[in-house]
Amino acid sequence: MWLFGSVVVTLVALVGYAMSTDTFRQTDPQLLLGIPRAMWSMSKPTPTFAELQAQASDVRYTEKFIPGMAGDPSVRIIIVDPGHPAAGRPGMLDMHGGGYMYGSPELSMSYLGKWVGKYGFTAVSVDYRLAPGTHYPGSLHDNYAALKWFHDHAAEMGVDPARIAIMGVSAGGGHAAALSIFDRDHGDIPILFQMLMCPMLDDRTGSSFEPGASLGHLVWTREDNRKGWTALLGMPPGGADIPDDAVPMRVKDLSGLPPTFISVGSIDLFSVEDERFAQKLKAAGVPTELHVYPGGFHAFELIVPDAKISQQAMKAEEDYLVRGFELPAMP
Repeated sequence: MWLFGSVVVTLVALVGYAMSTDTFRQTDPQLLLGIPRAMWSMSKPTPTFAELQAQASDVRYTEKFIPGMAGDPSVRIIIVDPGHPAAGRPGMLDMHGGGYMYGSPELSMSYLGKWVGKYGFTAVSVDYRLAPGTHYPGSLHDNYAALKWFHDHAAEMGVDPARIAIMGVSAGGGHAAALSIFDRDHGDIPILFQMLMCPMLDDRTGSSFEPGASLGHLVWTREDNRKGWTALLGMPPGGADIPDDAVPMRVKDLSGLPPTFISVGSIDLFSVEDERFAQKLKAAGVPTELHVYPGGFHAFELIVPDAKISQQAMKAEEDYLVRGFELPAMP
C-alpha cells in the first residue's frame, strides 16, 4: 500500500476519537465501514522492486539510477511501460506520497501499474531524497533531475517529449506542484498538465492557520503535518521566515503553470488549502479542475477503493488523464 505503516496506528487511535466528533457524522458511511479492512491492508509491507517484477504481467518495471543536479547524488527511478515497442507515447512523471518523510516509488505502483497497463503510456516514479535527511530543496532538485532526464531520453523510450505530465498523491502532489513552479522559473521543460491528488501544499495548515475543527482527524493530522513540514523545511512551519518558493501555497504568482487537476476529500486536513490553491490558479489564468468529495478523508480512494465515493474519485482522475493525454476512452 502506498501509505506508510504509521498511518495504521493513526487510524486505530483516531477512529474512536472521530466517533465522538463531527468527523464521524461527516465521514462517508462506506468509507467508515471500510476502515477495518483498510487497516489490515495497510499493515502489509509495500512490495519490493523484485516482487513487482515477479508479479508483473501486462507492464514492465525497470530500475535506473540517473544523474542528479550539479553536486547532487544520483537519483533512483522506476520506469513502468507496456513492455512493447512504440513511438509517441505520453509520459507521466510521478512523485510518491509519504509526508515528505517516508516512502519510495514502489508505493505508487498500485495505481501507476494499473494505468500504464490500461492506457499504454510510460511512467517514471522518482525515489527522491527524504526529509529530514535532506531538507528543501534537495528533493525538489531530485524531481527536477528526473523530469529533465525523462524529457531528454523520451524519444529512445518511445515517448513524445511534448506529452509529459506530472502527478503526485499527498506529499507527492506537493512535490509535483513545487516542481511545476521550479520548472517555470528555472527550467525550460514543457509540462503538459499536472495531477495533484489530496496535495500537501501549505506549511501553515495546523500551525499558524486552523482549517476547521472537523478536518484532519483521520489518516493525516495537524501533528503529522507539523512534523512533515518541519522535516522538509528544517525549521518550524507557519512562520514568516519560510521562503515562498519552498511552499507552493506561499508562491504569489502562479501564472504560466500547466493545466491542473486537484482532488481532495471534504474532511481531509488539506481540503481548505487545496481549494484555495485551485482558486489562486484560476485567478492566475491556469486551466484548473477541482473535485471536492463530501465525506472523504485523506487519500480515501486509495485506502478504501471499493467505496462508491472512491470509485467516483478514481473515475474523475482517469477521465482527466484520458483528456489530458488525448487518449481513446476505455471502459
